[in-house]
Amino acid sequence: MKYKIQKSPYVVPTTDGKKIEEHWGQATDGNKEISIAHMVAPSGWSEPFQTPEFDEYTYIISGKKQFVIDGEIIILEAGQSIKIERNTRVQYSNPFDQECVYMAICLPAFSMDLVHREEG
Repeated sequence: MKYKIQKSPYVVPTTDGKKIEEHWGQATDGNKEISIAHMVAPSGWSEPFQTPEFDEYTYIISGKKQFVIDGEIIILEAGQSIKIERNTRVQYSNPFDQECVYMAICLPAFSMDLVHREEG
């Protein structure tokens, strides 16, 4: 077959209220080249700084998302997208009043071994 429709994405277990559905990637179909995930970040959500070994593309569907990249604060709104180059120190958060719905694409695919999140 020359195509595959994803009907049951992998729901990534989280402890921070963020919803992650990986449609394609290592957890879903073993693909190490690319991952595509649908995310919902609740109001007040944030992650630690990280310096991933993959390029990450983010497209905002609704709400707003904050990025801190090398000390610069960038805020994206619905309809905007960003590419963050691999080996760039970044922090993702949603300090706003409404949830943020977005798609994330990682090249190569997201992996905890490649994300390099900082502790504390």
